[in-house]
Amino acid sequence: MIIPDYLKPGDKICFVSPSGKIEPEKVKSACHLLEKEKFIVSVGKNTFEQHFQFAGTDNQRLEDLQQALDDSECKAIFCTRGGYGAIHIAGQINFNKFLNHPKWLIGFSDITVLHALLQKEGVCSIHGAMCAYYYEENKPSVSYKELLKTLKGEKKPVILPSVPENRTGYAKGPLTGGNLSLLYSLIGTPFEMKTEGRILFIEDLSEYLYHIDRMMYSLRLSGKLKNIAGLIVGQMTELKDNNSPFGQNVREIIINAVKGYDYPVCFNYPAGHVKLNLPLKLGAEHSLSITSENVIFREI
Repeated sequence: MIIPDYLKPGDKICFVSPSGKIEPEKVKSACHLLEKEKFIVSVGKNTFEQHFQFAGTDNQRLEDLQQALDDSECKAIFCTRGGYGAIHIAGQINFNKFLNHPKWLIGFSDITVLHALLQKEGVCSIHGAMCAYYYEENKPSVSYKELLKTLKGEKKPVILPSVPENRTGYAKGPLTGGNLSLLYSLIGTPFEMKTEGRILFIEDLSEYLYHIDRMMYSLRLSGKLKNIAGLIVGQMTELKDNNSPFGQNVREIIINAVKGYDYPVCFNYPAGHVKLNLPLKLGAEHSLSITSENVIFREI
């Protein structure tokens, strides 16, 4: 996998909105933080457009993203938010110029679609915080600070206390994944994820328990869970149940979906739709060690 150059003061970075619409103030606040780091910040001309729930029409969103991808001076593309819409433009993106000047792409949730495209092109990207997560109590958040460290090249292991549902073991391989709903939606398309020999990360938001079960079984039936090196489950937030209960919680659902496989499984990883949303370098080689006492996850 190609690892883009890490950021340094004076580098140009670009903000774009490839999915849902966003309030300008959130982007302006994010720009202010990054300008304090001595980056040259550019904002796509259609970033604040609105077309129903989208940040402009498909053509407007594609135009900004394509321009940032093609810009040889741009060193990182910051997606302003997720929502929905990246899948509309996925099949029209051209990576020819981008591959001559690879750069970081940062985001999560709906941005999983773009991460999947970059995995296919053989370029690492960062599943990490977007504008709404850069501040906490009017101060730069831990999520933002850790993202910045990653973009500058720091490689710090994440050490967590183990939870009872974890499955112990050791795994090594490239990291892949993102939002479960988006990974599920890409199965059968040219952009579906490759999982064999890789550490798979998943997270999700506001889904019904039965739908989590459906998506996990779809991954199992399509072979996506069979030969992975390990599984990391991020935050599954604001999940819902029907009036007639599903009968399993989300951890039980996932344990059932990986039944019969012997790789390590980590629950409660601090990434997803939560305040503490630690960056993950997708495509890079990682190791995952799980014991009954702790979890150690590191880039290698």
